[in-house]
Amino acid sequence: MLPADDLTNRARNQFFEKRRKVFPRQIDGPFRRFKWLVMVVTLTIYYASPWLRWNRGPHAPDQAVLIDLAHRRFYMFSIEIWPQEFYYVAGLLVMAALGLFLVTSAVGRAWCGYTCPQTVWTDLFLHVERFIDGDRNAQRKLDDAPWGPAKIARRLSKWSVWLAIGVLTGGAWIFYFADAPTLFHQLITGTAPRVAYATVFVLTMTTFIFGGFLREQVCIYMCPWPRIQGAMLDEQSLVVTYKAWRGEPRSHGVKRQLEAASLSPAGDCIDCLACVAVCPTGIDIRQGPQIGCITCALCIDACDEVMRRVGRPPKLIGYTTEVDEELARAGLPAKSPLRRVLRQRTIVYFTIWAAVGLAMLFTLGNRERLTLDIAQSRNPVWVRLSNGEIRNSFTIKLSNMEERPRRFIVTVDGIKGRLWDESRGSDQSVSALAYDVPADQVATHSLYLAAPDSGPQQTPILIVARALDRDGGQAVGKARFERPEESQ
Repeated sequence: MLPADDLTNRARNQFFEKRRKVFPRQIDGPFRRFKWLVMVVTLTIYYASPWLRWNRGPHAPDQAVLIDLAHRRFYMFSIEIWPQEFYYVAGLLVMAALGLFLVTSAVGRAWCGYTCPQTVWTDLFLHVERFIDGDRNAQRKLDDAPWGPAKIARRLSKWSVWLAIGVLTGGAWIFYFADAPTLFHQLITGTAPRVAYATVFVLTMTTFIFGGFLREQVCIYMCPWPRIQGAMLDEQSLVVTYKAWRGEPRSHGVKRQLEAASLSPAGDCIDCLACVAVCPTGIDIRQGPQIGCITCALCIDACDEVMRRVGRPPKLIGYTTEVDEELARAGLPAKSPLRRVLRQRTIVYFTIWAAVGLAMLFTLGNRERLTLDIAQSRNPVWVRLSNGEIRNSFTIKLSNMEERPRRFIVTVDGIKGRLWDESRGSDQSVSALAYDVPADQVATHSLYLAAPDSGPQQTPILIVARALDRDGGQAVGKARFERPEESQ
């Protein structure tokens, strides 16, 4: 019987495998060039967006994309979202989720393979590594070499560039939350808030570690999205597939000799492992669907290159569906690409996605740029004045959501009474109060309402704010006028 420690070690070795470093080989082809394009576009948008300017007038910030936490605003070009309009942000998140569902059901894990931040930054780090350390074989040789001056110099050079990219990544992120030029000046002069430096440090280290060292481990073990995507794929989803019916049995590089000897004909796969060598997660696509496959399609470029060299048809590895794979195996023509996409699931996803987007656009175009919030004072609920009237007090907040000052008239409907505020006494009561609210600001006022003692204990009332400008518009808030019980 084995000792307990030996059993523990054996169990550990059985269930946990030591990570095998992945050294992806550089490849050129249509999908690699498309990944270059996506990388350039996404990184340009990420790094450049905070520096874009947008003229909103003299009373609003001129940064095109800004999450202004201090004033609780979200700006995106001509759109301004206030805290009470957070449902627009929720709508964008819903659209993003539905968009991912739509893309996954149509073309598999395209998000993971092309536009996921982990994929984009890891790809960028890999190119830096190839530039400094060389391609796949040179990287393997350097990794196996003992530590010496040359290896230390290369490692420090590579890590320095990675850290610089991480700093740029963290710096770009915080620029979305404050005026970018101002915050940049504060950062380099040491006068920025501590939270800015802390955020840059955290994002620098996460980018450095995730993109430089963990890489495929994040995709395979840390990210929950691959597990979720597995439930969205069906037999009609486009995924990167090795056509085993065409490639097997493999010839192991001696296809011509086998055929010359009149042995059983070999498949198109010559077992060159080019598909494995270029895979950023180190999987063998010929083993079938795997959670490590992010459908980056680099294996397609590598295999097509080999097929051209050996004079065989391309797309031994290619984007296809399970249904098309069965048709091809039987020698039948595949479905048209349009029919792959236009099916019930994708149509439902697109319809819901478009409906949410159109509803948001409609409400954005028709929303009032004025809001009124009312809070009734509860301590005390009512006060009896010297003339016998009952007084209630309210706190009102007028939000001017325009980029210009506006004047508003506040009235009360549903009861006959007198109005005044903190700027005047009850002897100066009026039927309507006028307020000037600065551009893009919230004005808070105390409103007092006095009414005769006779009447129900609770009377529903409406407090109405009307804009006195060419655009007009009004906001209405519901409240209750309270009286003592004996007034009934």
